Amino acid sequence: MPSIFTKIINGEIPCYKVAETDDFLAFLDINPNAIGHTLCIPKKEVNKLLDLDEESYKGLMLFSRKVGIAIEKSIPCKRVGMTVIGLEVPHVHVHLIPLNSMEDARFTSKQLLSSKDFEATAKAISSNL
Repeated sequence: MPSIFTKIINGEIPCYKVAETDDFLAFLDINPNAIGHTLCIPKKEVNKLLDLDEESYKGLMLFSRKVGIAIEKSIPCKRVGMTVIGLEVPHVHVHLIPLNSMEDARFTSKQLLSSKDFEATAKAISSNL
């Protein structure tokens, strides 16, 4: 059964797209820790980060770096944190989270955003790629 991220890649579920290449996709997390919280995923469905082949692993990290730099240019924050946890969806994903405090990285409180907020945020980040 395809993961929810594969369904997003295939266009079966909508997303707030930030960036896309032939191999990778970045989109806003719909339950963000902070405004601009973005997920970067390989289009190839692989469950665990360390199960990616070396080329895909490096590609995902380079893609995530590019998106992270765009987030820093778009969202006021002290830095952009990166984490790979992967327990909630069985598809490799890198969390890029604008951080102003450690609380932003804890996955305990979530931002409530409107669709207009998501659209504006995705557009702002995309414009800085």
